[in-house]
Amino acid sequence: MNYKLAIALISLVTASESILSSNPTSQKVVTSSKRTFLSRDIKTPDPIPMEGQKAALEIMSTGRLYRYNVKDAESSMVSQCEKEVAAYTGHKYCVALNSCGSALMLMLKCTGLEHGGEVLSNAFTFGAVPSAIEHAGGKAVYVESNYDHVMDINDLEMKLVAYPNCKHVMVSHMRGKLADMDAVADACKRHGAVLVEDCAHSLGVRWQGTHSGHKGIASAVSSQSYKMLNSGEGGFLLTDDDEIAAKAAVYAGAYEKLSNKHMTVPGEEVFANLPVEIPNYSLRMSALAAAVIKPQVATLDERIEKYNARYHKVCQMLEERVGHLMTIPSLTPGVTKMVHDSLQFNLDKSITEEQVEAFVEDCGKHGLPVELFGSKSNARNFVNWGFAPAEDPLPLTAEMLSRAADVRMPLMWDDEDFETMVDVICESLESALE
Repeated sequence: MNYKLAIALISLVTASESILSSNPTSQKVVTSSKRTFLSRDIKTPDPIPMEGQKAALEIMSTGRLYRYNVKDAESSMVSQCEKEVAAYTGHKYCVALNSCGSALMLMLKCTGLEHGGEVLSNAFTFGAVPSAIEHAGGKAVYVESNYDHVMDINDLEMKLVAYPNCKHVMVSHMRGKLADMDAVADACKRHGAVLVEDCAHSLGVRWQGTHSGHKGIASAVSSQSYKMLNSGEGGFLLTDDDEIAAKAAVYAGAYEKLSNKHMTVPGEEVFANLPVEIPNYSLRMSALAAAVIKPQVATLDERIEKYNARYHKVCQMLEERVGHLMTIPSLTPGVTKMVHDSLQFNLDKSITEEQVEAFVEDCGKHGLPVELFGSKSNARNFVNWGFAPAEDPLPLTAEMLSRAADVRMPLMWDDEDFETMVDVICESLESALE
């Protein structure tokens, strides 16, 4: 009797396992019962190299923090830094500024944006982008972003037709992800719109072998603490255009003949009467910021290699364990080098809004701050841009944002910490789906 009972129980268990394994709607995540906690700080920035620390101390000892308090361009730490950044990105001209937001604003000013002029830009980006458009006196009009987190080319075409007076497109490479830049540039050319690029997140990213920022007439990179260059705050306007470079330098604060103390701007003849024709907005980068940035440029490729190796390992682990519950954005064909200093993934559409919220909350409780781009408080959610509201429906972007998650990948963490990160993500998904 006991023997028959045992056989019956074994048969029942086997049948149950067969049903579960063949059920395509099963969302079970295989994890252990013991919960994992992450104790590292997710907002740990990249450190300043010792060379930068020494240079900053030396500058402080002289008191010469103002970029133009030098005898010539070659003696200027800011000019030296501009030269290094321009050489890395392959641009002819570079103007260092107090923020990337200032660079975005100046790109529009220097390319003829008129007051009230319409500027097409991604519906998915950081709030600093529409802020810069507003700062320049423009009016932001938003283009849909897709599940790969880049500008939707079809919607760009439709918006250029729907807004025939639009003369500017500012494409934002959010989290370093590039849209089809050949298609973007072609659409702008056909519709007579000036293309400028927000490369705040794409320093080091290459499109068909060329550094990002060369499809537009000008681009901007950032040195805010969470970017590949870290000076706390800072940015650079990059271009190959003589007039844009000269105007940017003057707007930034190169009054009188101070352009002579730059190494990466055009000759004095291009500046002509600009210092008295356009205002000085005092947006210069300080020598102190430049001192800490300059040595970081030489370490970019080494750090990118480390970031990318960790990213691919994390993606592989996630796909093996929870690949049926999420998708990771694909790179656009044409991107020949990517910089993966953070992780983004889209939770499956079968997961409810309540489960998405439970997942994010559970990750936080276990030491991993996961940001939902579609959160009501997230500055990357277009519904939170009350200063520059969207007037057209953006259903594709809204749907994507509602389940798009964002996780930083600090360079200073150990490899084991990323294994712990994966455990927390998988375990929190299991908890949310129970």
